[in-house]
Amino acid sequence: MSYNEWTWRYFATAPGAGELAPGPGVSRGAAGSRQRGTWIQFDLAWRQGATPASIESARFLAFACPHTIAVAAWVAERAAGRGPDPTLPEPLAAIAERFAVPVPKLGRLLVVEDAWAAAIGGA
Repeated sequence: MSYNEWTWRYFATAPGAGELAPGPGVSRGAAGSRQRGTWIQFDLAWRQGATPASIESARFLAFACPHTIAVAAWVAERAAGRGPDPTLPEPLAAIAERFAVPVPKLGRLLVVEDAWAAAIGGA
């Protein structure tokens, strides 16, 4: 399978890969399962004392295909400065188009969305 430039760049470099140490001001959310082939976790560090609340940094872990890992990396990279909004930076259809996600893999983007919403909800 070939990947478009966006998918290859974000999969190959995986900006934001890793975990944040648990503690005050850090929320974590995960979705999916390794048994089903797609699991994503986002860790969000929130600016302490900021009103309104905003994300200082984000990290992710993933057990997934290259498309899904690339999308999770892209979401994590765009997290800084965002507020507690459970929606992704762009609609799923636009993300799928940007990363040329094949139709059989579109459901995996819902796992990314669910993990993001869980991390925001854990704030």
